[in-house]
Amino acid sequence: MASQKQIDLLLVDDDEYLIEDLKAYFLRQKLHVQTARNAHDALALMQKHAFHVAVFDMHLPDLSGLDLVRRSRETDADCEIIMLTGEGSIETAVEAMKLGTIDYLTKPVRMKELEAIIRRAAQTQSLRKQNEQLRSLIQNQQAANGEMIGQSEPMQAVYRLIERVGPTDKAVLIQGESGTGKELVARAIHRTSLLGDFPLVTINCAALPEQLLESELFGHEKGAFTGATSAKPGLFEVADGGTLFVDEIGELALPLQAKLLRVLEDGSFRRVGSIQERRADVRLIAATNRDLLVAAKEGAFREDLYYRLNVITIALPPLRQRGNDLELLVAKFAGPDWQCEPGLIETLKLYDWPGNIRQLRNAVERAKILADENVLQLDNFPDEVAAVEEHADERQSVEDLGQLTRQHIVQIYEANNRNKTKAAQALGVSRRTLYRLLQKYGIERS
Repeated sequence: MASQKQIDLLLVDDDEYLIEDLKAYFLRQKLHVQTARNAHDALALMQKHAFHVAVFDMHLPDLSGLDLVRRSRETDADCEIIMLTGEGSIETAVEAMKLGTIDYLTKPVRMKELEAIIRRAAQTQSLRKQNEQLRSLIQNQQAANGEMIGQSEPMQAVYRLIERVGPTDKAVLIQGESGTGKELVARAIHRTSLLGDFPLVTINCAALPEQLLESELFGHEKGAFTGATSAKPGLFEVADGGTLFVDEIGELALPLQAKLLRVLEDGSFRRVGSIQERRADVRLIAATNRDLLVAAKEGAFREDLYYRLNVITIALPPLRQRGNDLELLVAKFAGPDWQCEPGLIETLKLYDWPGNIRQLRNAVERAKILADENVLQLDNFPDEVAAVEEHADERQSVEDLGQLTRQHIVQIYEANNRNKTKAAQALGVSRRTLYRLLQKYGIERS
C-alpha cells in the first residue's frame, strides 16, 4: 500500500509562507515533497514525475484550481488531488468533486488533518491500481458470482465510473429504471473500495413502512414503540466503518430524509426513543428509479439531500439501449447447454423490455421450462414478447404511411408554389390544418 512506502506529494500554492510551512512539515513526516507557485510550474513537474497526491490551491495566478485539475488529468490521471481554498462554496466543492478531486478543504487548514487526508488519498491511489483488473473482470463475463454483464458503450462508461469512484469514500447515487442492476453496481463499487473486506449492509426503502424503516436505519430503544421489547442497533451502527447500500432512496419519507442528511453531514444520529447522540462513519451508496431532481422540485425529496447525494452519480442504461448486451444476457440466463432458434435474438431486440434485465431473466427462465430439446424459441416467451414481430410490422406500416403522406403534401405544396391557401384547397383541408401538417412533417424546414 502507498501509505507503507514513500509518498510523493506535490504542493501548489502562490502563498510562499504557507507553502514553505507545508513543505517543512511534510518533510518532517518523511514524505517526498515538491512545490510549485503556479499552474504552469505544477504541470511541468507532473510531466516529469508521477505523484501519488497533489494539493492544489483554488486561486492561482495563471489558472484556477479547477482548470489545473482538468489539465493535470491529461498528464497524470492517477494522481489523487486535494483542493484548498480560502473562500469555500458548495458550487465549487461540487464541481471539484465531479472533476475527481478526493477532498475539498477551506483555509486555514490544520496540518494533522491535511496529513491524514493525504495519507488516505495515497492509500486510495494504491488500491485503485491494485484493482485495475476490475474492468476486464467484468467484461470477461465472470458472472457466476453475480458480476455485471455487458460490452456495450453505455456499460463501458458505467465500468469506468465504478473503477474511478470505487476506491474513494464518497457517497454515490445510482440511478436507473427498475431491473437495470443497481444493486450489482453497488456491490461492484463496494468490492473496489477501501472497505471491500467489510460486509455491504443493504436495505430497501420501498419494502418497509416508515416507522419500521426508521428503526431499521437508526435503531430503537426498549419501549420506543409497541413491540420494542429490547434495544436494537440500526443499520448505520451495524455498518459503522463500512458501507451501507440504501435501495429506492426516493421512497424515503421526508422526516427520515432529514435524519439521513444529518448522518451524511456529520455522522451523528439518534435511535428512535433516545436522546443520546451516536456517531457512525459509514460510506453511503444510494439507488433510485425516480428522477430525484423532479421529486425535489415537487417537494417530495429534500433538495439539500439530493445535492449531497448527487456529487457522484452513476446512471444505468435501460436494456433497450444496450445493443448486443441482450445476446450476452440471454446466453448467461439460459446456460451453456442451450441454443436459440435462428433470428430469436434479433426479434427479442425489437421488444422494449420495460422490466429490463429482471424481466429478461424471468422470460428466459419461462422459455426454458416450455422449450423442447434445449432450444429457445420465440413461442416459448411471454405473449407480449412473442407478439413483438407483429407490432414491429404495424409500426413499420405506420412509418411507411407517414412517409407517403409527407411526400403527397410536399408534392401539392410545391405544385402551388408554397402558397398555403391554394395548397390547403388542393388538399381539401383548412389553412390551420395545413399549418399543423407542415409543422408535423417538418416541411417548412425542407
